Amino acid sequence: MKLAENVMHFARVLRRAGLKLGPASMLDAAAAAAAIDVLRRDELYWALHAVLVRRPEDHAIYDQAFRLFWRDPFGAHQAMALLLPHAKTMRAPGVSRRVAEALATAQEARGPTTERIDVDAALTWAADEVLRTRDFDQMSAEELRRARAAVAGMELVVRPVRTRRGEPAPRGRVDVARSFRESVRSGAATLRFRRPARRPPPIVALCDISGSMGRYSELLLHFLHALTAQRPRVSTFLFATRLSNVTRALRRRDADAALARCGSEVRDWAGGTRLRACLHEFNRAWSRRVLGQGAVVLLITDGLDRDPEEGLAQEAERLHKSCRRLVWLNPLLRYAGFEPRAAGVRALLPHVDEHRPVHNLESLEALARALRARV
Repeated sequence: MKLAENVMHFARVLRRAGLKLGPASMLDAAAAAAAIDVLRRDELYWALHAVLVRRPEDHAIYDQAFRLFWRDPFGAHQAMALLLPHAKTMRAPGVSRRVAEALATAQEARGPTTERIDVDAALTWAADEVLRTRDFDQMSAEELRRARAAVAGMELVVRPVRTRRGEPAPRGRVDVARSFRESVRSGAATLRFRRPARRPPPIVALCDISGSMGRYSELLLHFLHALTAQRPRVSTFLFATRLSNVTRALRRRDADAALARCGSEVRDWAGGTRLRACLHEFNRAWSRRVLGQGAVVLLITDGLDRDPEEGLAQEAERLHKSCRRLVWLNPLLRYAGFEPRAAGVRALLPHVDEHRPVHNLESLEALARALRARV
């Protein structure tokens, strides 16, 4: 009975951390725990994982919560002691803010303990200005919800560029064909003019979904979903160990349904990064299809390539020459002391037009302003 109670309690922690779980999931978790040898930690881990984790992006939260919660099989007190022993103490390294708050709430729900635990109020509330600068990886579940709403409401205006097509204009070059038709119709000499049309360029996003990108890729997919809803020509590709085209999936009106479709179509979430191979596949199979008419490419990755083969610089150069502008969005730029030491980073840098940070709402707003100001 005590085991079932703690399994149910663990499921509530996951739900507070953002996993979509209901009463049926909790009953399934209790049944799964009863069917295995709970003294074997790996069996308990994977049995609960099988019934409680339904989306690839939930794996990291589950892993953190499991490691902390099950240190004390009879409660979350020891985990809370590691996370929030004092109001000014930082939480344990590698623990997300969502898991910390979920465990804090779980401890309060279980009633008083022998020791007093002080929780900083900043962990459960943040003003809009603080939310804008909060790192995506350290957002609580509530802050993550507000961030998604903010991203969905962003006005993403892309500056139009000049095209080869023409459009009617009060002055400019004489439109011979239209002038002739108007003259025949009216019976009098009539001049009509045309000028080059201007329209927003296509946007092509290549988004890294490897394990090192974590929470950033999830929020950036919300950003790309909003961009797809507002712009007619947006193509999105996800990559880790292989390249996947999710443009059609992101055209769904509901963001959660769109991301769920992406999760079902893409099989290499949170894996390694074969950046060279994925860029090669894009250049070979997709470049000529989607990079016409002055397309702008958003390369979203930390540049940590795990591909053993060489040639990343050549693939980046080819990509750069195929588009109007190549913008590299790198969450590692959030660190003030960032230096291009990794081989993948050094290979990419010479071939991008712009290298920007992308780790919070403020950086996404800056990107939106940059797309509006210059392309």
